Amino acid sequence: MKILKNSVYLLLIAVFLLVIYLYSNVAYDKSVAALTPRWAGEPSQFLNIAGMNIHLRDEGPKSDEEPIILIHGTSASLHTWDGWVEALKEQRRVIRFDLPAFGLTGPESKNDYTIEHYAEVVIAVLDKLDVKKGVLAGNSLGGYISWATAVLYPDRVSQLILVDASGYPFKSESVPLAFKLSKSPLMSGLLKNVLPKSLVKKSVENVYGDPDLVTDELVERYYELSLREGNRGALTERFDQTLPGPLAKKIRTINIPTLLIWGRKDKLIPLEVGLKFKQEIATSELVVFDELGHVPHEEDPQATVLVVKQFLQKNKIKSPL
Repeated sequence: MKILKNSVYLLLIAVFLLVIYLYSNVAYDKSVAALTPRWAGEPSQFLNIAGMNIHLRDEGPKSDEEPIILIHGTSASLHTWDGWVEALKEQRRVIRFDLPAFGLTGPESKNDYTIEHYAEVVIAVLDKLDVKKGVLAGNSLGGYISWATAVLYPDRVSQLILVDASGYPFKSESVPLAFKLSKSPLMSGLLKNVLPKSLVKKSVENVYGDPDLVTDELVERYYELSLREGNRGALTERFDQTLPGPLAKKIRTINIPTLLIWGRKDKLIPLEVGLKFKQEIATSELVVFDELGHVPHEEDPQATVLVVKQFLQKNKIKSPL
């Protein structure tokens, strides 16, 4: 009887501590209006595209006939490309935007997160900005969207830059905890109202080769933008709908200059996926950064954008760098 009482007592303590923990980490949705002052300053704009109010930045010379379009990955935002944009915008037009389900763009109006629809959104952005053809550069999910757009709309893409891109089936060494929880029906429901900042920090550290480079400011950005109303529910739908599929069989049809950038310390999408892209895209070259992880463009923008500049020069972009 004493053992039973002690067990009940310990259980009550555990429940109490859990309630306190959840209460202290309550994080309700934030409106776009509340987030805009901090995360959508100049040169941000919101454009009505594909039934959504898409958060977008369009920088550099408008005379550039083949702009560079930067597409971020899961749970990121257009801010992940800040370093690359600073290095490119003086001589190249650079367009970046928050994908549906992420950043300040938020949920897709019809809850459609298939890869085909994401490609349609990219084309809609190009059409809105009167861009006939461009260089698509994407990381992770953004890489998947980039090559899928090249496959589905080959006349709109002149070159590809795939950064730790997805699209093939793969086995991760480690998955960010926030991703794992978002895939669970029970936990994803809980995360709609509870989001410990420590969880976000741990998840961002997981995709860096050197976790010590993850700053409080960086964590704050990922944390606050995840609170944009509707984003947490949309993330679960994104995982369910955007999976590697039959479109991957067409990757070998890509015949435009393609740069593959990979972090050797990527624990989410291993280097073997990059090697598979290299094997199937005959016009590709692969550059591996030994000390970087899943988001090398964000972790070390200076080193990675240098490779991008060299690639663009070699392939005779109309506005030479």
